[in-house]
Amino acid sequence: MSKSIDSVRTIPTTFAELCHQLFWPRPLRDAVDYHNAAEVVDRLALLKRRTGDQEDYLEAISTFIEKYDKELLDEQGRQNPIQTLRFLMEGHDMTASDLGRILGNRSLGAAILRGDRAVSKANAIKLAEHFKVSAALFLAV
Repeated sequence: MSKSIDSVRTIPTTFAELCHQLFWPRPLRDAVDYHNAAEVVDRLALLKRRTGDQEDYLEAISTFIEKYDKELLDEQGRQNPIQTLRFLMEGHDMTASDLGRILGNRSLGAAILRGDRAVSKANAIKLAEHFKVSAALFLAV
């Protein structure tokens, strides 16, 4: 289980301590993992001086963040609307039914997540309002 870096008063200086007190570097699987990793990277990046182990830990975590970010992009490097939607849903602990309720049709959420239906402009606006982001994130270019 990951610990919040805010719960650690001083940032450990060795790789083993970083792993023990924060979390072991591993692939990010959801928005919570992503948030925790980003928090660690932010704190380590702000240090004026880092030990070699802190540099290695920072590089490892950053690599997993980059991999997770790339999974949200399509082959042309554009944001993948469905992956973006899944990411936001994970962060809000939402199900396909919850998504359907936002869109006004419970079965529509699952259909969009399966790829059976595209997100319409009207639905993109509803999602943007709900998640407080740009509607463009949900529209295929």
